[in-house]
Amino acid sequence: MAGTKFAYVRNFELPDPLLPDTYLVCRLDGHSFHRFSDEHGFAKPNDERALLLMDHAAKSAMIEFKDIMLAFGESDEFSFLFRKSTNLYNRRQSKILTTLTSYFTSCYVLYWSQYFPDTPLRYPPSFDGRIVVYPTERAIRDYFSWRQADTHINNLYNTTFWALIQKGGQTATEAHATLKGTVSATKHEMLFSQFGINYNEIPQRFKKGSVIVREIVAPESSDKGEKLEPPFDPFHQQCSKVKKKNKLETKVEVLHCDIISDEFWLPRRHLLEN
Repeated sequence: MAGTKFAYVRNFELPDPLLPDTYLVCRLDGHSFHRFSDEHGFAKPNDERALLLMDHAAKSAMIEFKDIMLAFGESDEFSFLFRKSTNLYNRRQSKILTTLTSYFTSCYVLYWSQYFPDTPLRYPPSFDGRIVVYPTERAIRDYFSWRQADTHINNLYNTTFWALIQKGGQTATEAHATLKGTVSATKHEMLFSQFGINYNEIPQRFKKGSVIVREIVAPESSDKGEKLEPPFDPFHQQCSKVKKKNKLETKVEVLHCDIISDEFWLPRRHLLEN
């Protein structure tokens, strides 16, 4: 900014760096998506097209922001885990939050027609966001366990709720009243005995949510035949003494699996390593 007499206004800007040496989790949530899903005719209780679109936008965000190691999504929500050592935008909260939120939203709009080719957008979707810092690996694991447990609880309720409406002929008010005070076992029994729905056979995507992970790519095997030694060259002979570290290659993959148990985390220690 030019050093004019007006430059003093910068003094009103508040610094907002996030605590160093902590994990950053940015959670984005669809704004007024109940209305948005109704306006655009989303299938109930789950619209796979909408979930695939969310996955696409989240995966694009992970490809764009290399310090995001893991993302978890359910319904109209996605949580992104930044590595502990990230220095993205000097860890400025407002910069990280606004850039990621706007990028994700832009991708959602950009790829909309791929998943809803016959449904034009009637108005712009929007997402709100927040960043929370977590100090320990245990807190991070518990956070993602919380979100996945929430996915299961919500999906079981919604699956039963919409079965009561679509197959049982109840109104929304009646369905809520029927489910009031019920536990998981009751909902399972209700689905199977009344509607022939085995909840265990419902796709994992709906029950577990979407886990988008930055996986390490295994280096290719080097035993592809012996290489001939090049002619002696003093300069290159000297340079060859300096070994270069192989750059760690990663790829972004979408999974639908359990992330509460050790089975997910132990083989992927790089997700939480500094």
